[in-house]
Amino acid sequence: DGKLHKIDPATGEPGDEPFNFQISEDVAENRAHYDKLANQIPEIIYELLEKAGLQKTYLPLDMPIEKSTFIFTQPQPLSKSKKLLVLINGSGYVLAGQWARRLIINNSLDHGTQLPYIRQAQKLGYDILVTNTNDNGREVNGKYKPIKGLHDALSHASYVWENVVIPSNPESVAIVAHSFGASITKSLAEKYADSFKEKVFAIALTDGTIGHPPASCKQHFIDVACNWASSNEPLDTNLRNEDTGNSFRLVSAGHPEHEWSSYSAMESIFKFFEDKYERRVRAQ
Repeated sequence: DGKLHKIDPATGEPGDEPFNFQISEDVAENRAHYDKLANQIPEIIYELLEKAGLQKTYLPLDMPIEKSTFIFTQPQPLSKSKKLLVLINGSGYVLAGQWARRLIINNSLDHGTQLPYIRQAQKLGYDILVTNTNDNGREVNGKYKPIKGLHDALSHASYVWENVVIPSNPESVAIVAHSFGASITKSLAEKYADSFKEKVFAIALTDGTIGHPPASCKQHFIDVACNWASSNEPLDTNLRNEDTGNSFRLVSAGHPEHEWSSYSAMESIFKFFEDKYERRVRAQ
């Protein structure tokens, strides 16, 4: 069921016990145990993305693979998508296909990865682009080297938008961005305002850190964006005391913990997307 379980020493098979962080009285040993497991996760998720039908595109486009990062798309390459879903994770250790490493380890793949979003998007006829904004460097001859033009999360996203999204000429684009991914989305909207106004019909932020809407396409951002924030209130409860008209919707993600926001809000987010898409089609 996508859950980590300890191997039963008697049978050598997965047993009933879930992953246990505490294996020792030694805090450092527990941390090393956790890190060793966590370091396996990216490759496992990459493999699951490929099993789900997505393929890698190496970036930058003119760089040898060993010096490159990559994104995942379906199809590969993207071309004239009717509806394109772009997934942007938060900061830290999470790589392509992950929302929250802690939830992957302690709960399940569905809780912590982007796979449920991908499955639902496929059902609804979206093409898909999974960014990899925290994969920004490679070891070359024993030294860490930033990847040219994709050396941090903002430059990664900017490169992807400019060299993959815009050239593929999608009809319409929806974005899901978690945590710092909201700031990345705001940066993209600032830099590519014309593209956002023309193509982006819905932006779902999950407990996004963002502040004010981007100045260069403020009204469009307000019209198409909603932030599902961590809260004790029921899912979709309005969290703005008054509607000033100067910001986008802020509603409850239906869970008080930051990492859970993408998982707990997913059903509501896709309803939001479908509503926004219908309005877009009617307006054309």
